[in-house]
Amino acid sequence: MYIGRFAPSPTGPLHFGSLLAAVASFLDARAHKGEWFLRIENIDPPREVESRIHKIPQTLEQFGLCWDGEISYQSDNHERYQETLAKLSTLGLTYACDCSRKALLLRSGANRYDNFCRSKALCDAPNCATRFLANIPYVPWTDRIQGTINASNTEPDDFILQRKDGLWSYQLAVVCDDYAQKVTHVVRGYDLLNETDKHIQLYTALGWSIPSYAHIPIATSATGQKLSKQNFATPLDTQNANLQLCEALAFLGHTVPVMLRKSSVQHILQWAIEHWNIVHVPALPSRIWPNS
Repeated sequence: MYIGRFAPSPTGPLHFGSLLAAVASFLDARAHKGEWFLRIENIDPPREVESRIHKIPQTLEQFGLCWDGEISYQSDNHERYQETLAKLSTLGLTYACDCSRKALLLRSGANRYDNFCRSKALCDAPNCATRFLANIPYVPWTDRIQGTINASNTEPDDFILQRKDGLWSYQLAVVCDDYAQKVTHVVRGYDLLNETDKHIQLYTALGWSIPSYAHIPIATSATGQKLSKQNFATPLDTQNANLQLCEALAFLGHTVPVMLRKSSVQHILQWAIEHWNIVHVPALPSRIWPNS
């Protein structure tokens, strides 16, 4: 049974880049006669816009992207994350870290963590983050779009599981939730490809089945800037949902026939489900979207 998902964060309005990830994950699930879940990743309150939590489902519906089951909210899953953190701790795979970004830059001149606190035994110290002790070398893995992926660093990175302020890391939360929802296939943007090594590390440490991954090219402006909420990307135009849907499909290597382009989003999606083939998605990190 194929189970996919779309997991946006409510930090701003959905934009064309969001639509690409939603459409690709939706079509891949439906083409395999699978389920497609919607999960709102709302575990970073300082960055979130409360009104967007309810706006996301409304926008998806206007594009004909209807999910299965109830909407999942990460803010409901703190107990799940705590239990998983405790399990990793029992396995001896966590440690406390009081390093600041400034201290790391002064020591190594890079953002990559240097495992400075591995042997400091700071378990009871206040104001510490909790890191994953990544003691398994990264191994190549296969992306359904991008092909064989070799880690940029052979030595794994001791990444954060829980921040100093108590908030959960993306790495821990996304792995816990994908496992809990029995997700078998993850389709998302290329900007998250380098995070996959960390996710595989967690799955392996916990003895959980690793889902299949596919990373679509991200949309950029002519200057190479990624379309994102942080860069104030233009919100989706729901008044012209059918036209934007056709643009998204063309970006993903599936050009809609001219006679269908003014049809309803439901008719366009039905055509797309019947013709979807992930091998047609360009195996590129990014593509320029001329309307950015």
